[in-house]
Amino acid sequence: MDTLENLRDKTEGAKDLKSVVSAMKAMAGSNIVQYETAVSSLSDYYHTIALGIVAYFKAEKIAGISEKSAATNKSEEVVCAIVFGSDQGLVGQFNDSMADFVSNSLNALPGKKEIWVIGERVQLLLSDDGLTSSKLYPVPNDINAVTPLVTEILKESQKKQLKHEVTSFYIFHNKPKPDSGYVPVMQRFLPLDEKWKETLQKTQWPSKLLPQIAGAAKPTLVALINGYLFTSLFKACVESLASENASRLEAMQRAEKNISDLLDELNKKYHRLRQSSIDEELFDVVSGFEALKKD
Repeated sequence: MDTLENLRDKTEGAKDLKSVVSAMKAMAGSNIVQYETAVSSLSDYYHTIALGIVAYFKAEKIAGISEKSAATNKSEEVVCAIVFGSDQGLVGQFNDSMADFVSNSLNALPGKKEIWVIGERVQLLLSDDGLTSSKLYPVPNDINAVTPLVTEILKESQKKQLKHEVTSFYIFHNKPKPDSGYVPVMQRFLPLDEKWKETLQKTQWPSKLLPQIAGAAKPTLVALINGYLFTSLFKACVESLASENASRLEAMQRAEKNISDLLDELNKKYHRLRQSSIDEELFDVVSGFEALKKD
């Protein structure tokens, strides 16, 4: 049974917890701003890289891209999934929805599967679904840690492709919605094939003047392709981080509301119990007075 002292302790504990939640909420909001700013800046750079590749196709009059595969049939193909998750808790269904999305998407693709995971928690969820990861990377804790991670993944993926150990690479990550929340998305990362070229050429050249290549054609293309691959991975990582902090912010908002409701209930209980004890004391005083009066 609750006592006044017990209710006071519960109220103080709830207030302390609410202050911690408020601090985490403020931190998540601050992180979202820097990641959203990075996503916005990266979109302009990504668009510039895409225009450069389109300009190369036009200047060199490249009609199509022939795709060569080391695998002789679909069963021999090796699909590598690069999955961006979270290392920390208090993110709602962030990792669960990503693990379900990866599992369902990979089941629809033929061939063997190789998993590279960024984040321990989503790795555990994927292993529960029977998907064992061959590489595990830590989640970047700030925007400056994204570049080393992306560089490492890019180096390993190109090495695997050159050795024909992996047929194709896919990126899985959560992407922020325009209004609120996030949605899991999948994009083909490598190889760069005809379908990629057709998608890229939907980018409209901004003027009527025909583009020209300054310098040698091959080094220009290599630089543009490297920029495109780096930007694609960087963009996926930053969008995942923005989605993670958005999910944490929503979780903290729900927790803050629940704690506020709990504090209201504890205060009501405290005042009811205190009033009841006061009534009992008054009743004892009145009863004692009446007994003395009769004597």
